[in-house]
Amino acid sequence: MILGSPEFAMGTYESLLRPILFRMDAERAHHVGLWCIARDLIRARLVCDPRLQVRVAGIDFPNPIGLAAGFDKNGVALSHWRKLGFGFIEAGTLTPVAQPGNDKPRMFRRPEDKAILNRLGFNNEGVAAFRARALASKPGIPFGVNIGANKSTPTEAAHEDYAKAFSVVQDLGAYVAVNVSSPNTPGLRLLQGRQHLEDILAGMFTIRKDKPIFVKIAPDLDPGDLDEIVETCVQAGVAGIIATNTTIRREGLSQPFEGAGGLSGKPLQSLSDEVLARVSTHARGQLAIIGVGGIFEASDAIRKFRLGADLVQLYSGWVYGGPSTVPRMLLDLLRSMEVQGLGHVSDFRQAQ
Repeated sequence: MILGSPEFAMGTYESLLRPILFRMDAERAHHVGLWCIARDLIRARLVCDPRLQVRVAGIDFPNPIGLAAGFDKNGVALSHWRKLGFGFIEAGTLTPVAQPGNDKPRMFRRPEDKAILNRLGFNNEGVAAFRARALASKPGIPFGVNIGANKSTPTEAAHEDYAKAFSVVQDLGAYVAVNVSSPNTPGLRLLQGRQHLEDILAGMFTIRKDKPIFVKIAPDLDPGDLDEIVETCVQAGVAGIIATNTTIRREGLSQPFEGAGGLSGKPLQSLSDEVLARVSTHARGQLAIIGVGGIFEASDAIRKFRLGADLVQLYSGWVYGGPSTVPRMLLDLLRSMEVQGLGHVSDFRQAQ
């Protein structure tokens, strides 16, 4: 199905495709959608405009809207995301050794709240399989590689896992993201502590110093811990921070949800905004920032830019919005720029 205008595609997705997919188990629907994308069955209108092009951390992006890690974990559709309008994508999370993840069911939709809960647990085919697939792909847009530690690895040895994974993927893609913030691997969030994070980054920079590295952080950090992470990243020479991962909180859900897992979508919006604003203020321009969490419309992206984000990433917003989401957002960004008299998308950061 080749989609035309964003407006037509949105109506088609909402009336035909989404009802079919949403009748399936959430994880199965995810794999069906990914299968269709990887076989070039779904495309969207491309929006290309020099006013949308940005350079962040030395990387040139055709536009500032990316796909967050977790959707195309193993890079099976690396060559196709540009056909859906994305300016970049992030594959992973990938671990040194393939692992199945947590028991099913482990992904849940809450359409009434525009939310998704998952407790996948870094299910992936491992960095070696990803490397072979990436080398055979032609993404056409920058891509990042998100890495993590295996579930069986003790916390005190986790830095070795990051070094192993990094050594395999460090020559692939535009940047590498360090995931120390997923709530679905026991003990992983402890790695956001200063000593653990310093060890992880030191091991990676020993392997390669010139690779842009981003650290993906949790939205549930205390302000003091958040400030310490920013300071650690600046001192280590990290390129930027991805704010944020999913939350373990349950505020914003119309019905209770029992059990573990990370919450994304609309309920994450205000919490991720708060973290983004604090990171931007404390970093004082020394770190690039990718804003993630609760982005469904161009207005959400604009808010992230004004809070300090250089780039944004979608996950739940794309699941609920469908293939027209990115071109629709890009067109709306251009319209907003014209209304406000802005010459470039980066000007949203200064406009109030």
